[in-house]
Amino acid sequence: MNGLANIDWPALLAELDAHGAARIPGLLDADQCRAMAARYRDAEGFRSRVVMQRHGYGQGEYRYFAYPLPSLVADLREALYAPLVPLANRWCERMHLDTRFPAGHAEYHARCHAAGQTRPTPLLLQYGAGDYNCLHQDLYGAEVFPLQVALLLSQPGVDFTGGEFVLTEQRPRMQSRAEVVPLLQGDAVVFAVHHRPVAGSRGSYRVNLRHGVSRIRSGQRHTLGIIFHDAA
Repeated sequence: MNGLANIDWPALLAELDAHGAARIPGLLDADQCRAMAARYRDAEGFRSRVVMQRHGYGQGEYRYFAYPLPSLVADLREALYAPLVPLANRWCERMHLDTRFPAGHAEYHARCHAAGQTRPTPLLLQYGAGDYNCLHQDLYGAEVFPLQVALLLSQPGVDFTGGEFVLTEQRPRMQSRAEVVPLLQGDAVVFAVHHRPVAGSRGSYRVNLRHGVSRIRSGQRHTLGIIFHDAA
């Protein structure tokens, strides 16, 4: 995870605050990406498999990891959580929410479990030609950390075409704003899970966000999802 050391956190947090999403270039190298994508075929290490079409989520499938998480996934979850906490807490304050998040993920993990959210949420997603992920929000219970991370494991233009990461934002009494975040293999995108505050003429107001993946034109696309709250 050499890419962690190269993150300009002040710039990334400023972009997140302004736009609701920000890219982390080169978080993992190509070998790490290929090894993680290959885990999708493993029989062990997952708690469930979801075929999106059966539930109206889109087309494609994903698998939730079981505890204990793979060391790389657990390390990413811990290392990315801590720098995001100050922004998460500022967002809660600006949206007049009472929730505040502890500095370390272990403490937040314990809080999720105390609330009955004990199932791990980090996941691997697999898409083939024609697959897509409908716009959605990853909410699994009352405990929701307001930011999450998706990491592209496949190489665009080589392993697949199409399949862009898409974020939409609905502001009150306005039409939705769409954002496409271009990713290369090993890049990650940090983005708002549900709501974020936006400055208005009378103070901050809350906007609603959803994310998804556009249609895969050819090939196969794998993604690692890092969600910081667990599921009930």
